Amino acid sequence: MRRVSLALTVSALLAVAAVASEIPNAVVVLEVMVPALPGDVPTSAPPRFVLMEDGGVYVGGTRDVMAGRLAGPELKDLERRIAEVRKLPLTGVMTFGGGPQRRRLLLKKGRPLDMVLNGDPAEAPASLRPLADLVDSLERFQHPSLKLYEPTSFAMSAKEGTLPGGCRPWMLPEPLAQSVFAPREVPARGHGDWPTGAVPASVCVEDKHYVVTFRPLLPGEHP
Repeated sequence: MRRVSLALTVSALLAVAAVASEIPNAVVVLEVMVPALPGDVPTSAPPRFVLMEDGGVYVGGTRDVMAGRLAGPELKDLERRIAEVRKLPLTGVMTFGGGPQRRRLLLKKGRPLDMVLNGDPAEAPASLRPLADLVDSLERFQHPSLKLYEPTSFAMSAKEGTLPGGCRPWMLPEPLAQSVFAPREVPARGHGDWPTGAVPASVCVEDKHYVVTFRPLLPGEHP
């Protein structure tokens, strides 16, 4: 019964939270839309990769975000690869191959492209190789400039439900029920030791139980 309850709760959170909110000045956004671990809520994870207009980059994991900056030649090389991708016959939904993988890639510079990418990039046909290689490199992105990003706010989401292992009392000042129907922006200060990103927390408020997530927001981003 607990497994069924967990599956239903996570599915509901996936339905409530759509794609990541608008990130000001972002020109490339890659999101991974499947759980890294059972019970994760991928829609509450930070974006896997974000490139800003000024060459700044944000790289998200399951819970945290790293921030860095590309040098001029590195930025030009990435822009060249994106230009090659734009030459492909792209549609809103692209399929690389089999497998449950699901990603969202948003290219905003020039003609905006917003694509859902299904399947394993390693299985992509030759005609989609530039796109698959770009997605793979962004998903695995590493850079010496990356340092831990400290968010100033979170998008708090909640859904009635339970998780295995009991629950913890709600001690934060924000009314939890107001985050059930739509994510609510809350300050990071005073957040304490609550889990962040795709890792949910089980919360008790009087006779109700909630599954709660805190997605780190990037500068200027609002839920």
